Amino acid sequence: MDVILAGHNIDHEIIAEFQSLQPERQDLTPETVAAAYARISRNPRPVNELRAIARGEVEKARASNRNIVFEMGHSSIAEHAVFNLDLLGVSRLLVEEIERFRLASYTEKSQRYVLLADDFVIPQEVREAGLEEIFVATVHRQNRFYLTLYEKLLPYVLERNPELAADPANRSLLEGWAKEDARYCLSLATETQLGMTVNARNIELMIRRLAASPLAEAREYSRRLYDAVKGVAPSLVRYTEPTPYDRETREAIRSQADEIVSKMLALSPGGAQGEGIAPPALAGAGTAADLVRLLDATPAADDKIAAALLHGSSNLPLAGCLEIATRMKIKEKATLIRTALRRMKAYDAAPRAFEHVGLTFELVISATCFAQVKRHRMATITVQNYDPALGVTIPPSIAAVGMEASFRKICARTEETWEQIRRTAPAAAAYILTNAHRRRVMIRVSAREIYHLARVRVDGNAQWDIREMAARMVEQGREAMPITLMLAAGKDGFDALYAQIFAGEE
Repeated sequence: MDVILAGHNIDHEIIAEFQSLQPERQDLTPETVAAAYARISRNPRPVNELRAIARGEVEKARASNRNIVFEMGHSSIAEHAVFNLDLLGVSRLLVEEIERFRLASYTEKSQRYVLLADDFVIPQEVREAGLEEIFVATVHRQNRFYLTLYEKLLPYVLERNPELAADPANRSLLEGWAKEDARYCLSLATETQLGMTVNARNIELMIRRLAASPLAEAREYSRRLYDAVKGVAPSLVRYTEPTPYDRETREAIRSQADEIVSKMLALSPGGAQGEGIAPPALAGAGTAADLVRLLDATPAADDKIAAALLHGSSNLPLAGCLEIATRMKIKEKATLIRTALRRMKAYDAAPRAFEHVGLTFELVISATCFAQVKRHRMATITVQNYDPALGVTIPPSIAAVGMEASFRKICARTEETWEQIRRTAPAAAAYILTNAHRRRVMIRVSAREIYHLARVRVDGNAQWDIREMAARMVEQGREAMPITLMLAAGKDGFDALYAQIFAGEE
């Protein structure tokens, strides 16, 4: 056996410096690795020799990539070319669009740890609509209030945590707690930055899809992303213009959905034909318990998990495993699933078999909470637009320092500006909304992902907003599949729950 390092990421400035010293070099591109790996399936030479050949014949490697990726359709070859990109001066709203692409890695400037300056994006749509003045005035008002909140919240946090505050080493932590609640009044136009690692196949998809976005900022990002990579891997990033599917599908669905909803609501809401349908004005979040609703769960999930475990550990067909699982007593199923979990620690992922069952939730959550939810890329997440009718999420600490009325006033002024923008530039209206404003989110998660969600989001160190949401998800999920989710807990509560479930077992 040989394991040979084929390459690794290094800073592009180092590559550029090296290329300036040896301008004749043409092989400083990830395309040669992609081309070599593309030949593995049909060439008997060792792969390290194939890489050497590709480095010596860059134009042939590029021609091979174009043929294999775009003519033969083996797009996975483009995944061997990986890029690191710095994204600066982008809005929080655009980041939500960027991070919809799941097969990439992102690290973003955190509003929990960085005290923000008065940096924000002014959308092109707002300028063209003649609303720049009111937009800027509203953002300035939000940002001034953010600093006022921080000054009020920091003493409150220090007073509430005297033991931590006594140690200067904890100062940054406690300041972060004040910042994370103060940020709820900041707009989605707030500038941020992030580092992104993504392969060429997904860069091409990102460029094409965002080129079709209704947001001018997203279209500009698409152009700049293409400019950044086109000279490095021209054979792998080629089809960057949006297709009719990219450009027209979203609006076509929206138009048809509007027609269907209007028709159904006209059939006397609450009557026999429209029972259970509420017009938008009456379909708000309701009570706190309504913010997380389990809408669907795999029927007989515990049976299916037992069957999946039997299937992976026997030679029986799945139908036979399902038949056995349905005949097993509850105690027998519990024993089998407990065996799968018996040696688990707080850092272990749940068994892969747990992906065979899932749950669908509707969440009504703040932009702050959604910024964290969207990072769970193994979930399937679809969203509605931010909607002021759903209310705002106000951190309890803001009420505790007597600033809730002022916070609501800022939100009300924000919504007045939102309404003006919505009338003339609807695609850009969300920029002015705050981190406290809410949207509806539909999320489908497997039981395995619920375990991961619980570990990192129900944990005591998690941000309070998403912690409350995740705790409700786990609670409702456990009602649907009590045996399967018996060990779903935050990292800090895992050991106690484990001891409770496996008490007396060694």
